[in-house]
Amino acid sequence: MSAVTPSALRRSLVAAGTAAVLAAALAACGSSDSSMPGMDHGTHPSIAASTGSAPGTEHHSMPGMDHSSMGDGLADAKDGYALTSAATELPADKGTAYAFKITGPDGQPVTSFAVDQTKRMHFYAIRSDLTGFQHLHPTMAPDGTWTANLTALTPGTWRTYASFTPETGSAKGEDFVLSRTITVPGTAKDTPLPAAAAITETDGYTVTVKGQPLAGMAHPLTVTISKDGKPVTDLQPYLDTYAHLTAFHEGDQAFAHLHPETKVTGDNGGPDLNFQAMLPKPGNWRLFLQFQTGGSLHTAALTLNVS
Repeated sequence: MSAVTPSALRRSLVAAGTAAVLAAALAACGSSDSSMPGMDHGTHPSIAASTGSAPGTEHHSMPGMDHSSMGDGLADAKDGYALTSAATELPADKGTAYAFKITGPDGQPVTSFAVDQTKRMHFYAIRSDLTGFQHLHPTMAPDGTWTANLTALTPGTWRTYASFTPETGSAKGEDFVLSRTITVPGTAKDTPLPAAAAITETDGYTVTVKGQPLAGMAHPLTVTISKDGKPVTDLQPYLDTYAHLTAFHEGDQAFAHLHPETKVTGDNGGPDLNFQAMLPKPGNWRLFLQFQTGGSLHTAALTLNVS
């Protein structure tokens, strides 16, 4: 029997247009996977400059929104807006501050940002082998300089991402993800990407992912969280949702940000979280799921293969 190509499969799904055919494409991968070495849970406290929300400034994301309009996050400039930083190197094996600015079409620093998921700026750092994930919420000085306090970085090439929404100007209300690369000097040792898996564990929790997204198509994805064989039902809101899911593409580090559709109703989320996943490229994606219980933030990582 001849193999079905990803493009042929996508055409057949679109042509069929039925839930039955879409469900037939769902297939969970089956091996276990552990959290990546060097992973940071992003537990740094935020200061009011990055968290406060004045009346009328909240930027609301619809349930399930994947922010696909932001692109793949691999450029440092888009539509006249740019991520700038004087830093091209950061020291190895110790915490360090990374300073950057967002400039607008007029070349001046942007200082007015809408609040998205309770923050005015989401900042990420990840190594080229997709280890060392950090998700931070930096603070902004009056001159538009943001400072992200990174935990220790291992030698190698890292990419930093700034996710934001201008509150004023030509791109008011538009979501952006811009990125730059930095070098951490020293002997770099790459960690092979773990194989695709449907299950991973972190901090005693078991995270199971069901669904097999197809590149360039919105597709259902369900995440189930359990502990000691029992469903977890005490998920607490984190960034105005029950889970924060970020994905990075193997090879080029393309960025994707997914939101659960599950409505927040208090400190009783779980065990199932439903997503509409839109991953733009085929290949392996490294997923980082952040969720909170008992006031503690947990980060689970697994590899998902996209056809």
